[in-house]
Amino acid sequence: MKSRVTLIALAILVAVWANVPGQVKIKNWTWNRPAFSIGSFRRDLDLHLGLDLQGGVHIVYQADVSKLPGPDQLPAVESTRANIERRINSLGVAEPLIQTSKVGDEHRIIIELAGVSDINQAISIIGQTAQLEFRESTVATPSAATDFKSTGLTGADLQRANVQFASGQANQLSGSPSVGLEFTAEGGKKFSEITGRNIGKPLAIFLDDKIVTAPNVENAITDGKAVITGNFTVDEAKRLVIQLNAGALPLPIKIVEQRNVGATLGNESISKSLFAGVIGLLIVSLFMIANYGFKGFLADIALMLYVFLSLAVIKIIPITLTLAGIAGLILSIGMAVDANILIFERIKEEMAWGRPRKVAIELGFHRAWNSIRDSNVSSLMTAGILFWFGSGSVRGFALTLIVGILVSLFSAITVTKFLLNLVYRK
Repeated sequence: MKSRVTLIALAILVAVWANVPGQVKIKNWTWNRPAFSIGSFRRDLDLHLGLDLQGGVHIVYQADVSKLPGPDQLPAVESTRANIERRINSLGVAEPLIQTSKVGDEHRIIIELAGVSDINQAISIIGQTAQLEFRESTVATPSAATDFKSTGLTGADLQRANVQFASGQANQLSGSPSVGLEFTAEGGKKFSEITGRNIGKPLAIFLDDKIVTAPNVENAITDGKAVITGNFTVDEAKRLVIQLNAGALPLPIKIVEQRNVGATLGNESISKSLFAGVIGLLIVSLFMIANYGFKGFLADIALMLYVFLSLAVIKIIPITLTLAGIAGLILSIGMAVDANILIFERIKEEMAWGRPRKVAIELGFHRAWNSIRDSNVSSLMTAGILFWFGSGSVRGFALTLIVGILVSLFSAITVTKFLLNLVYRK
């Protein structure tokens, strides 16, 4: 009981904290809501709107892969896409859509940035070629980027990077991964000289003047092949390889399409969607009270918490809301009471069989659980398939629907049960 009370109190606190206005002014007193922060996890708790609701820019680049062999073309395009995504994050853009496509023999990178008004600034940052550089330390214990100096070894000297495993380890289940580097003939000579004079010292790898990694040199490497070891997970090793290849395989890219996109739906559609959501919530609430009396009223309280908690989760993840995402959220309001209906009908049956009210409540929750579980799992599977195979607004719809289903389970099973037990405990 105590753990359930603690969990509900925590949910209410999060819901209130995330949905309170970012700034509250009362006469001469102003309060700004602090960001949501747990360790390195930090969110501003603002509601991010998609391209269709607030406008932005749409840019299409064509990548020139004519000078690369066939097997290297797709990795090079993916590395360029990852590098563009990293740069766009510096613009402060929420949830940019960045994807690759192939039209005939042409490789393209499609970028949609919601909330960006200065298209020239975005193009100037995106359009730069990744600058990969190896730098050696100038002090015994370097602690900042300024403690390293250029060695003349750049991304042009790096042929490729890849994920490796120790001898006899064929996959990630066998052991810790490492990152392998392969240099060109000229790059191998430079690397041999650099590692020879930096044994026991860190050799930093910079991408666009930011440190990617700074491994220690254990010995001079003369064959042009190096391995970066450490406590990498497979995902971390893959991420590092993509960053290195973004500089090792720089692709010439050119703009083939650019345009500013106005908010196709905008404030009017947001207002109509919110109005539809309020009407739907009101109808569902009245239906529950009409059919189940005071128990329905308690379910409506849990439903209100569900709405605010869903918005809080959307802000914390964060999910960029498009009109399709709002539709998924409104749809989940109707689904949120599905579990309550199953439970209350079961409680009616138990009481009709002569069970005391408190026993009927416990049995109603217990015996309705299988039906609730199966119906919600099937809905989650459908939404998961939409999210996995869909794109754009379809994924937004699926993601908000998934959030709605999971939060509705919490509100129906935990909150409603707590309220019923609290009211009917005697």
